[in-house]
Amino acid sequence: MKLVEISAPDFDLAMTLDSGQVFHWEKLGNGFVGTIGDLPVYVEQCAERLKVRRGATPTRSPRRPLPGIIANYLALDHPLAAICASFPNDPAMSVARDFCRGLRIIRQPKWECLATFICSSMKQVAHIRQISKALRERFGVPRTIDPHVVHTFPSARRLSESSESELRKCALGYRAKNLLATARLVGSGEADLDAWSALSDADLREKLCALPGVGAKIANCVMLFAYERLRAFPIDVWIERVLREKYFPRKGKATVQRLREFSETYFGEHRGYAQQYLFHYARATSRKSEAVRVSSTTLRSARNDNKREARTALQKSGGLRDSSTPKAFRGSDRQGERANEAEC
Repeated sequence: MKLVEISAPDFDLAMTLDSGQVFHWEKLGNGFVGTIGDLPVYVEQCAERLKVRRGATPTRSPRRPLPGIIANYLALDHPLAAICASFPNDPAMSVARDFCRGLRIIRQPKWECLATFICSSMKQVAHIRQISKALRERFGVPRTIDPHVVHTFPSARRLSESSESELRKCALGYRAKNLLATARLVGSGEADLDAWSALSDADLREKLCALPGVGAKIANCVMLFAYERLRAFPIDVWIERVLREKYFPRKGKATVQRLREFSETYFGEHRGYAQQYLFHYARATSRKSEAVRVSSTTLRSARNDNKREARTALQKSGGLRDSSTPKAFRGSDRQGERANEAEC
């Protein structure tokens, strides 16, 4: 199918999809493949334009034109320049804003977002992606976007018909019980996620926090990413660390309640965006630091290997006894062992 073009100024597709708000998009060629609801979609970016195409679906019912679906999902209508201009002008926020230029907060399907973040508890992004993939492949519906096959996220009713043991096979652990219980509430209609859109922020948060497996952090994530409540400010370990290091460095250990009160007043009306920028910047720079550390460890390990090879050659030539190891080599061997352990 021919690629359809969409205007997408002030937007970074790769950064948006890799910013820890959505977990199922996969890199494919020059773009990404995934689903929006039950619609399989391919998206690639070329400067300020997106090129998109849809895959096959079994239904023939009329749909919104594809450009409208993509633009709505990726929030291309958000006034990003005005949103970023509303951020406080401090060093931490300024560097995060510059680093995350073009990152937008996606409008996710409500059940998919809720279920995914229930699965995210105490998990890193890579692990959440694995869980999402396992749930989709085990319980979702395959969709073809030639020549690739993707899977829809399973409905609440579909998961409600499974069992805790089945869900545990998707690496959910203790989260399986919570996901199953919430799926049954949503699948039965007792928890009407669509109707909750009309609630105030406080009432919506209260409804979400009453669901199994949902606390304040997950509720705020769902409010931000599924209900477009741009004032929601999730505080996870990354954001807590940023707030303590950048905003409370000399004030002792601020309580979580103090951090929450600070975030609700300091970052303004679009504080959900501010949070996402701070989160992505902290996570991305941490990954870069880790890559440098691993690279440095590998280099040290290679140097130690060279030293051991030289020692072995000297031993074979009779210059060293097997039982006699100079101190310099002893230290290098121990460092090399530690480096190898770190790599493993």
